Amino acid sequence: MVNVRTLVTGATGYIGSRLVTALLADGHGVVAASRNPGRLADFGWHDRVSTVALDAHDEDSARQAFADAGPVDVVYYLVHGIGQPDFREADNRAAANVAAAAKAAGVRRIVYLGGFVPESPDGGPLSEHLTSRAEVACALQIDGGPDVVWLGAAIVLGAGSTSFEMLRYVADRFLVLPMPEWSANPIDPISIRDVLYYLVAAADETVLAGSYDIRGPQTTTYGDLLRTYARIAGIWRAPVPVYGIDTSLVSMVTGVVLPVPGGLAADLVESLDFPMMATNDGLDGVVPEPPGGRTSVEDAIRAAVTSPRRRPVDKLADPHHLADTDPDWAGGDALRLRQLACKVTPNAVQPVLGLLGLVPGPVAAAVRTGLDHVIGLVPKGSPA
Repeated sequence: MVNVRTLVTGATGYIGSRLVTALLADGHGVVAASRNPGRLADFGWHDRVSTVALDAHDEDSARQAFADAGPVDVVYYLVHGIGQPDFREADNRAAANVAAAAKAAGVRRIVYLGGFVPESPDGGPLSEHLTSRAEVACALQIDGGPDVVWLGAAIVLGAGSTSFEMLRYVADRFLVLPMPEWSANPIDPISIRDVLYYLVAAADETVLAGSYDIRGPQTTTYGDLLRTYARIAGIWRAPVPVYGIDTSLVSMVTGVVLPVPGGLAADLVESLDFPMMATNDGLDGVVPEPPGGRTSVEDAIRAAVTSPRRRPVDKLADPHHLADTDPDWAGGDALRLRQLACKVTPNAVQPVLGLLGLVPGPVAAAVRTGLDHVIGLVPKGSPA
């Protein structure tokens, strides 16, 4: 692929920060955009990119960002307000602002990472999250504007991914895993490694404008993902079928019992009500498979579970590993306890803190939750 100049919105987020790394590795120029450009200095790639302030919800800010960025060939649109009040309307407005500013700046293409749009089994409405993802794709497509490549994905597997971290905390914290009817809905998960590969490839003109669902090599279920995680993590968990528990109830409970931003977790859980399977052939036949093939569920989870100490995002040996700029709530309860303990123990003692990994998951969860409350670091804010 010919090198292109790209602008990455949401560059401080989980996928955005890793995408900047992947684009640089592929030889592309990168403009990293954020509402708070000062945050960009925290990322290891900061001195190799241009930076601009961009608040997609502000029409003037969007126009100014493109003026400051200079010529841009491809915009990666990774902005979302999921988990925030009235996010659906705000997301549509933000997408329209960026599309208009990109058109005025002569941008060739917008690459948008959204979700699958499944068919509702009973013909009812989709969740707010799934509906919003489709509406944003429409808002990005304006007359005379850049062409739009919409990549749809379901659960993204990798340490630091909200979807994976929710999976991790459910399996770690509960000895008995409730399995409602919807936990058997089919899902096509994808590893963060493969998401990045397809995002980079989507900038190329050989990929025609349109919608493409991207997925890993296996169809599974949420219940099986929990079982697979538990097995790889080396923990015993008993799955128990339960009936009459819908996702709306679970979404309310999730925000309370998991150390994940409450609104974000709730919106994602409600999407599990629907089969999350790819409905088209994605980029098969258009883009070669990633080197070595698409990453299996087991390999992605194993890489995430065995993540070493946090490192700068551009220095990760594997994109499935945890970066030092990923949310503090990510990585599991034992890791959080080690982080807290390191702040109050001498350096000579800190190697022993690895033994915290032997603490049973439910116990580590209770201790971690108590400490987070005591020091006022309960991570219920908006996602990065």
